[in-house]
Amino acid sequence: MTPQDRARRSAEAMWATDTASQQMGMRIDEITPGRAVLSMTVEDRHLNGHRICHGGFIFTLADSAFAFACNSYNQVTVAQQNQITFLSPGKPGERLTATCQETSKTGRSGIYDVTVTGADGRTVALMRGLSRTIKGQNFEETPDA
Repeated sequence: MTPQDRARRSAEAMWATDTASQQMGMRIDEITPGRAVLSMTVEDRHLNGHRICHGGFIFTLADSAFAFACNSYNQVTVAQQNQITFLSPGKPGERLTATCQETSKTGRSGIYDVTVTGADGRTVALMRGLSRTIKGQNFEETPDA
């Protein structure tokens, strides 16, 4: 199995039970080993009292991209810590894109950087996620696969 096949199959296995990302209207636009791109359109249900995208939804989009990127090796990996900085509001009707890239992976620990951009390319938020690999696989894979 190629690393790309493993990343794709890991994403498919996770997506099948990720009702949170699905219910928010996210989609996976790209998945490769150590990298994921997810997006969602800002709908009325995502707006706060200022009529901009609630920061919690922007964080969830970034966190989901982080989850798919760090699980792309078919090893169950969870968030250990995340930090986000909001730079620009998400606008009603706009498609937000979260691009997550692995920065470092050593042993069971990883560092991932996520950039959330608006439809016009401006940076909406920057997030850094620290991951920790635990026991298990996202799909059954034998050492020969």
